[in-house]
Order: sequence, then C-alpha cells, then structure tokens
Amino acid sequence: MTPSQRVSAVFVEQFEQQPDLLVRAPGRVNLIGEHTDYNDGFVLPCAIDYETCVAIGLRNDSQVQVIAADYDNQRDRFDLHQPIEHHPSQRWSDYVRGVVKYLQERGQALHGLNLVVSGNVPQGAGLSSSASLEVAIGQAFKEALGLHISQAEIALNGQQAENQFVGCNCGIMDQMISASGKQDHALLIDCRSLETRLIPMPSDLAVLIVNSNVRRGLVDSEYNTRRQQCETAARHYGVKALRDLDLTALEAGKAGLDEVCYRRARHVVGDNTRTLAAADALESGDLVRLGQLMAESHAAMRDDFEITVPPIDGLVEIIKARLGREGGVRMTGGGFGGCVVALLRPAQVAEVIAAVDAEYPARFGIKADSYVCRASAGAGKL
Repeated sequence: MTPSQRVSAVFVEQFEQQPDLLVRAPGRVNLIGEHTDYNDGFVLPCAIDYETCVAIGLRNDSQVQVIAADYDNQRDRFDLHQPIEHHPSQRWSDYVRGVVKYLQERGQALHGLNLVVSGNVPQGAGLSSSASLEVAIGQAFKEALGLHISQAEIALNGQQAENQFVGCNCGIMDQMISASGKQDHALLIDCRSLETRLIPMPSDLAVLIVNSNVRRGLVDSEYNTRRQQCETAARHYGVKALRDLDLTALEAGKAGLDEVCYRRARHVVGDNTRTLAAADALESGDLVRLGQLMAESHAAMRDDFEITVPPIDGLVEIIKARLGREGGVRMTGGGFGGCVVALLRPAQVAEVIAAVDAEYPARFGIKADSYVCRASAGAGKL
C-alpha cells in the first residue's frame, strides 16, 4: 500500500468520512555538497520518489488532530488558541507542532484540521524523513486553508521547527528541496541567498541509493559539534561563514587555528567548489568529471570532516570498483552511517546491487537496502 492509499484508508476508518484533500512532500538525496548548507554554501540535492503523505479534513474549530498511521495510529491533539508546547512523550508530534507553531508566528491565520500522516522515506538513513514530514505538514495547511506562503517559506518554516522546536541545528537544504524540487532535475541551492538553479538530470543516468543500515541519530550525533567547529573556523578567519573563503585564503590564514577546525573548514571550502563544478558536469553529462568530484568529496568527508564509518567506506569501495571511470559514489547525508548515493548508467545498476548484496554482508555482517530512485517533483497536492 502506498502512503497516499494508506492515509486515505486510515482517514476513512478513523474519521468516518473521506478526506477533503491529500498532499505529499518527498524525501531527498544530496548528490554533493555535505555540511555546506549551514556554512552558507552550495548543495546539489534532488527530491526522490519516497515521500510523506497527509490526508486532510477541514474542521470548524481550532483543534488540530493528527494520526500517525506508521506508529499504530498514535494520536495527537492540540488547540491553535493555546500556546503550542512539546508533546510529553511522542517525538513525531513535535515535528508537527513545531511547524504549526511557526506558521502562526509568521502571521498565518490557521484553523483546525484533521490530519493522517504516513510516509515511506526510510527513517534514520539520511534521506530527510523529518524534513519531508515538516514540509508535508506545512503544505497541508497551505493547500487546505489557502495560505499565501511561498514554497521557500514553507521550507524555512520547517527548518525553524527543526532548529528551535525539535532541537536539531540543520541547514536549509533538506526542506528546500522537498518543497521546491522538480521532476528529472537536481537543484543547485545557494544556501545564503536561497537562489536555486535547476540542473537537468541526463536521461541515461540512474540514481542509486544504498542504505548501509548503520543507524544514525542526527539530533544525538556529532552533527552539532561539526557545526560549532565550522563556526569557530569562520570566526578565526573573520568571515561571516566558511562560504566566504577559498582554499588559498584558508591555507594562508590557518596559523593559530586548531588543526581539527582547520580540517573541518578545508572539507567545507573544498566541497563548495566541488558542488559548483559538479552541477556543470551533471548538466553537460560529463560522468567522468562527476565521478572524480564525488570521490574527492567522499575522501574529504572521511579524512577531514571525519563523518564516515567503516561500513560506509566499504560500500563506496564496493560500488566504485564496479563503476569504472564513468559515474560516481559517495556518502550522502549528515554522516555516521546512513546512505551512499551512486550516479551511474542504468545498465550498471543490477551488477552494482548484486555486488553490494554479495560483498557488504560478508565484510560487515549487515545487509544493505538498495533503492533505484528518480528525481521527483517537490511538495504539492495529490
């Protein structure tokens, strides 16, 4: 059963009426540009065909009632006329409550809705299941109540909910691509100006995501530590963000900077350059150059930013051995587990998945899950 079928069925079962409308918001995979977003840099994600769906019923009061179909139909209920507080026990509720709270603080006039939520974005894999949920809830209120709010604002509102209400210091990339993606395109995002450039994906290019099944918890991980190290480096160089440095300036001014913070900065500055080059390579169909850039990015994440783990590095090695010169593979997401992303010819997909299925469990005692994805459209009404 697809998420849209599931939310419709659960809505009818729980509320004894058909939903008034359905919305969806996709997860994402970042092709290149890791930990650059909160450094005001560049990222190159695409939305994927795994998504969060919401079935919506209008109410004539100020109550918001939410049912999580993927959590045994757990319920949450809160009143728009009362201060929105954290839920005492249901973590998923805080994503919903945070989005609604900040929509109100942005001056949006809201009234009650019945919502049923379900998704198939793998959780804890670095494919932005949380951003997909935040954007889906924002989209639900926009579509149901006719809110005058842009897709960029829905993204910013979701980021604010995750930063200030849930407590994870994420950048803007995940919400922005979920809200604003376009089918068969990647999106080059300038995370300072929020300007975007659509990059067509070559038709003879497959997107393969392999989940290492090494669990990662972003809120509880070293993500926030990396962010602090980057901010320390930016202060050392006297710049607003690491986006404002190139490799020459980085090298010239490193005296007195902690070695670890220097290496963190070197990854970010390098990945900004690599991301801009990768967008051009993707647009021109230069898979050799793209593969080189992805390999350099992975090495920097492993050696300078230190966010990979042995099973992730092993997956990259297994896949790279099958790709040859055309196509690339790297870890994607916040790090410490999660997924790798490969860009490759469709004819290579079956061989790569077979190699992963044979070699990865033998080396690491874990089975990986592979997803062949298509670059998909951003959030909207179904």
